[in-house]
Amino acid sequence: MEVKAIAKNFDLWSLLKISRPVNLFILAFAQVMTAVFLVETNQQGLPVLQDFKLYLLILSTVMVAAAGYMINDYYDVKIDFVNKPKEVIIGRSMKRRVALLYHSFLNFTAIGLGWLISPRIALVIFSAAFLLWLYSNLLKRLPFIGNFTVALLTGSSIWLVSFYYQKSELLVLTYAIFAFFINLIREIIKDIEDRDGDRRHGCKTLPIVLGFRNTKKVIFAIALIFVCSILLVTFKINNPKLYYYFGILSILFMIFLYRIYTADRKKHFTQLSLLNKALMFAGILSMIFL
Repeated sequence: MEVKAIAKNFDLWSLLKISRPVNLFILAFAQVMTAVFLVETNQQGLPVLQDFKLYLLILSTVMVAAAGYMINDYYDVKIDFVNKPKEVIIGRSMKRRVALLYHSFLNFTAIGLGWLISPRIALVIFSAAFLLWLYSNLLKRLPFIGNFTVALLTGSSIWLVSFYYQKSELLVLTYAIFAFFINLIREIIKDIEDRDGDRRHGCKTLPIVLGFRNTKKVIFAIALIFVCSILLVTFKINNPKLYYYFGILSILFMIFLYRIYTADRKKHFTQLSLLNKALMFAGILSMIFL
């Protein structure tokens, strides 16, 4: 009864918090940086910032991501009461049906905005919305495939800018790969952080299936593939500034991996998740030098 009474008191802060505004900002920032520094001009040769459809593209991407966070929290209420009880919003300051209403509104609006840009963009937005729902409903409870899906969608958000402008840029691919691997590692770290609630509610994530130490080994294997992939593409681009920047970033990445190696408590993995976001933001900033 108490939960139902509190759930009636919905406010704007609850909507903002459940939408993960920091993550949405990083997503929008990455797309703007990709457009300005890697794509630069549209099909007519005009600067991309003069193209209003770019802003529609960014808005639709952000709305789909926000809807994804909402539906994820909707399905994870019981798990979140174990892993982070003080941060649960749905069922407290937001009713479950209100969360579903906002999720549907954001998705349909995003698809509509995508249609205003072009039918092919609308199809991509629809596919992303469906995958995020499928992830929250099923995939995240399976080993690795849920992590892979979210990381793929994150990398695709950068690629989407190039797809819209129909420009096949190797640099865009580099940053899409960067975003994919950084987020893949982050998703696995989050699974380690949340393994208590996941185990209690029947999830089969990597830390539960493989164990704590073996999951760390998977992260290190992914990190090795990540470094090799970035080096391969970077050498092909052959930009000295990129060498220096990624060289500095690699030092931070090594520190990050060492912190993973020594981490053994929930708070350590919470800190690693934040450090992962900082690495992502630093990687995006490197576009300025290109």
